[in-house]
Amino acid sequence: MEQKRKEEDIPGEEGNLLEQPKEDTIAPRNPFMKVRTYVLALRPWSLSASLLPTLLGAALSYRLPGDNGFSWWTLLLTLCTILPVHGAGNVVNTYFDFVKGIDNRKSDDRTLVDHILSIDEVVSLGAILYLAGCAFFVPLVISSPARMEHLALVYFGGLSSSFLYTGGIGLKYIALGDILVLVTFGPVSVVFAFLAQTGRVDWPIMAYAIPLALNTEAILHSNNTRDLEIDCKAEIVTLAILIGRTASYLLFAFLLFIPYIMFVVASVRCSLWFLLPMLTLPRAFEIERRFRSPDAMRYVPRQTARLNFYFGMLYMISCLFANKLPFLLR
Repeated sequence: MEQKRKEEDIPGEEGNLLEQPKEDTIAPRNPFMKVRTYVLALRPWSLSASLLPTLLGAALSYRLPGDNGFSWWTLLLTLCTILPVHGAGNVVNTYFDFVKGIDNRKSDDRTLVDHILSIDEVVSLGAILYLAGCAFFVPLVISSPARMEHLALVYFGGLSSSFLYTGGIGLKYIALGDILVLVTFGPVSVVFAFLAQTGRVDWPIMAYAIPLALNTEAILHSNNTRDLEIDCKAEIVTLAILIGRTASYLLFAFLLFIPYIMFVVASVRCSLWFLLPMLTLPRAFEIERRFRSPDAMRYVPRQTARLNFYFGMLYMISCLFANKLPFLLR
């Protein structure tokens, strides 16, 4: 009887939702452990998706500087405005996935499922991160040669996107999240970093965002393909659900390998420096093989995010040292 009573006290895998579970939780006594808990709730492994487009935009502005030259202070402020917003978007995703019953004990993100943080703590963390991003935006406007309204248009457009991915209308749940990720973690982030440094937008730089945007979308698509059955039960719609597993594999391979083809073309036409990201190609093939294996599929999103970091860093170095940049005359 006691065993049966204990089993009844355990929340179901589908979770509820707005009510905090009644079971007692022991808060970490060590303040450093609590800080670590908050950091892990941000999914730091995913932050490369916003870090690298920002660094890429800064690298392009270093090659094509504005009248005031390149500013490391402006770069630091740019990172301090973008990264908190990305972290806040991850926290919003955690909250709404739990509220909608998508996250359960088999999910990758178990911040609320395992009561690591309470709902109130997650909401507070998201609000603090959005406020921090906006607070750093003020000195960025002061230090940047760009007009305030131009910076604000791009920045608050990206901030809104981070919330609308799962909050509000929840674009993730109606198969529009992939488009949002492609735009936000590609052209928007690159343009924002370039604009903050130079005060202008050279539209060809948007083409430079394409390889990183495709690679970042591969992270999201692998995550949605892994969670396909869970998402179906939760009655939401993702691109992976719409096209099925076979087409999802083909799309993942496209997102993963097309950037490498682009680098080969750029190396032939412009500079051999663009072969540098090819060093990550063997790892990309390994991840592609794991994607085809049901047992190894659960690890693919994080491994793709790790690939994204090295891929993006090598790409940024290529842009810094290439003697000629495609589409850019100067």
